Amino acid sequence: MVLMVVHKYLKATGMPPTKFGRGVANDPRLVGDMARGRVPGPDMVARIKAFIAAHPEGRA
Repeated sequence: MVLMVVHKYLKATGMPPTKFGRGVANDPRLVGDMARGRVPGPDMVARIKAFIAAHPEGRA
């Protein structure tokens, strides 16, 4: 599940969820919405994975 990957990334990097959401989709509520049941589509999942790969240390 992509939400678990995101939570692990945020914990490991110390990045706030709002900064992550802005970096991925210009949506500061992305992580919170996913935690409340929002299911990202395949394009968004690809963007999330690409963001994490491009910022392994959390520097956006």
